[in-house]
Amino acid sequence: MPTDSAVAAGPAPAPARRLLALIVPALAVGVASALVLLGVSLLAEQLQDVLWETLPDALSVGRYSSLWMIVMLTAMGLVTGLVLRAVPGRGGPDPATMGLVDPPLPPYVVPGLLVVTVLALAGGVSLGPENPITAANIALAAWAGRRIAPGAPGEVWLALAAAGTIGALFGTPVAAALILTEALAATPGTGALWDKLFGPLAAGAAGSLTMSLAAHPSFDLSLPPYTHTGWGDLLAALVIASAGAVLGLAAVYAFPLVHRFFRALPHPVLALTLGGLALGLLGALGGHLTLFKGLDEVKTIAADPEGWSAAEFGTMAVVKTAALVIAATCGFRGGRIFPAVFSGVALGLCAHALVDAVPVAVAVTCGVLGVLLAVTRQGWLSLFTAAVLGFDTALLPLLCVASLPAWLLVTGRPMMQLREDGTPLR
Repeated sequence: MPTDSAVAAGPAPAPARRLLALIVPALAVGVASALVLLGVSLLAEQLQDVLWETLPDALSVGRYSSLWMIVMLTAMGLVTGLVLRAVPGRGGPDPATMGLVDPPLPPYVVPGLLVVTVLALAGGVSLGPENPITAANIALAAWAGRRIAPGAPGEVWLALAAAGTIGALFGTPVAAALILTEALAATPGTGALWDKLFGPLAAGAAGSLTMSLAAHPSFDLSLPPYTHTGWGDLLAALVIASAGAVLGLAAVYAFPLVHRFFRALPHPVLALTLGGLALGLLGALGGHLTLFKGLDEVKTIAADPEGWSAAEFGTMAVVKTAALVIAATCGFRGGRIFPAVFSGVALGLCAHALVDAVPVAVAVTCGVLGVLLAVTRQGWLSLFTAAVLGFDTALLPLLCVASLPAWLLVTGRPMMQLREDGTPLR
């Protein structure tokens, strides 16, 4: 019968040894994922300056005039279509059929995918970098993992790359842990949840620290402080989050219809060109702040809640939502989280402009919560993003309560992702 001291001095349990072996590859994948994101972001910023500042100035055209927005986005659709036609793998599967975390793509697809992602980010397309960058990092990690550790399960590299990328995107490993928790909850298997999250959390931490040290990203909108909760605030939170869910659901239900229209066109280059034209017309309607992925633009409108009327904020929310649907269905590569955040913020500011007694922080965070719940169907991600934007723990109880009716509206509905036959996932 072994004594307690003998047990204590014995070998480390197998789960601990297995988790320790994950630390080095997790850190390496996390850092590499962040560097890919950083490289793509920097290239897109440089190209954006050329397209939206240097070039229109040289032509004596207004940088964000309606004419320039229409011409630039139409041209961007044409160029993106021609690039996708030329690159190996054509940039991967139809982006309307892809989620945030999918099985690895063949590595030869990655260069073309990154090129068209840079074009979309720089050209003003209403999509974020999250989907294509995550897909590229998963493909690269899986390719490297098969060569470095061929005996390791392929799911390990997928989880590490996804966590590293999400951690870098949001500047914190918590976002990666929350998103993967929802995925792991639906995955059969044994083992403690924190055992499953150990490697991804390390990768997410490495990715977020790399990005923070290199680029200092921040989601804090510097909203007016929220001091105390009142009954009126609770009612407003419930209404605004539900309204955000309805706006998001409108986009979700329009998604397969718009996708069907673009896929009925005889050539993908034509679909992307017409999609770019439509985005340019929407930009002319909603203003230049409704262009691009939306992260910088959302800080602009949130910094001046009184700078636009309720009608103008409402127009921005609708235009951005429509632009998201068109961009994601005509063939542009990009993610839906960041544009959805802009739509939610604009909707919240519209509610504040209509009823100024509603605190800005409540209106903005609840608007984002509702739209994200409908668009992403990820409860933890939606709550986390809304809370980070408000950067105030006093908002958390309101957000949790507001998520309940919004979730009842979206659960069981179609998702903003299609099967290969064009029917929506549920």
